[in-house]
Amino acid sequence: MSTAYRESFCIDADHPALPGHFPGRPLVPGVLLLEQVALALARWRGQRLARLVEAKFAAPLRPGEEATVELHEAGARVRFAVLRGGTLLARGQIEGAR
Repeated sequence: MSTAYRESFCIDADHPALPGHFPGRPLVPGVLLLEQVALALARWRGQRLARLVEAKFAAPLRPGEEATVELHEAGARVRFAVLRGGTLLARGQIEGAR
């Protein structure tokens, strides 16, 4: 996927969404990955996330690990990928609106 926009993020271990995901071996919930996609879309295009067309989660992200959101124009939609190093964590398509 050729990248039109890219930014890195890290979810801290003290994030309020982490308790319960999962005690003793925490994972970053998929909704937090999608929140990072939405924030990247807002910074890139000045748009809010209007619709999640599709999302596939491929691998876990642990608190404190750095990950990257990549966004790429795909007609009226935007394709996204969330990666940790070379590992795909999530991918899908979204639609934005002003």
